[in-house]
Amino acid sequence: MAVSQEGRPSAARSSTGRSSGNRQTGGTKARILDAAEDLFIEHGFEAMSMRQITSRAAVNLAAVNYHFGSKEALIHAMLSRRLDQLNQERLAILDRFDAQLGAHITCEHVLGAMFIPALKASRDPERGGPAFLRLIGRAYTDPSPFVRNFLTAHYASVAGRFFDAFQRALPHLPRTELGWRLHFAIGALSGALAGAETESLIDEFSQGRTMNDVQMIARLSSLIVAALKAPMPDSAQLEIFAAVLDDAGASEAFGLPPPATTPDAATLHSTN
Repeated sequence: MAVSQEGRPSAARSSTGRSSGNRQTGGTKARILDAAEDLFIEHGFEAMSMRQITSRAAVNLAAVNYHFGSKEALIHAMLSRRLDQLNQERLAILDRFDAQLGAHITCEHVLGAMFIPALKASRDPERGGPAFLRLIGRAYTDPSPFVRNFLTAHYASVAGRFFDAFQRALPHLPRTELGWRLHFAIGALSGALAGAETESLIDEFSQGRTMNDVQMIARLSSLIVAALKAPMPDSAQLEIFAAVLDDAGASEAFGLPPPATTPDAATLHSTN
């Protein structure tokens, strides 16, 4: 345990950057939620335990059971505490863009509605501070069926609104193709956020240069927009990949003829 110059125990700090001293000033329920949030960010749903939660929050198991009843109910409350307000703010911005732009909405508008509320929340200590983006990243990349089912059950309508907005911005893309591109682009960003706090993310993107929030959002969005607007693969690309794979089965899957084979030395010698 760290000790201050006066000889008193100093506040420990979790890997999310939240001081345990800050948790001691809140009520028992808030301390439990904060501890669960830290451990969820650090380990994910399956790897975190009730014992870790009670130790981090400095409470006994009876207190957790009194306020929440189970680990699942606790994580439900913890995620709702952050994601409900975030998604309300996202939808408010998207509603404004829909009213102003209609069919002329762009990918940048939709991504801005997604990113700006999250970045603002990461600046607010009352909403988790710098660890907020890590929480979002962890929530959307955690493989636990419980977390996946929770997000689907509670925020499917929000995801649907944003998907429809992306469809209006990219009307040429088939729905299935857009779904795949969003899945991988947003998934890759969520994975990056899960492992980095806001300031370190800015440092990585800025490469030592000063970068404000608008510039960072524009930088992130440009990567995703490029993926979303990339042309559909053509036959020449498919032929190249089939040749690289050098697999007749792969060629059949693409509807292409088998890749040409290169004669070996013995075959060449026999034809001379």
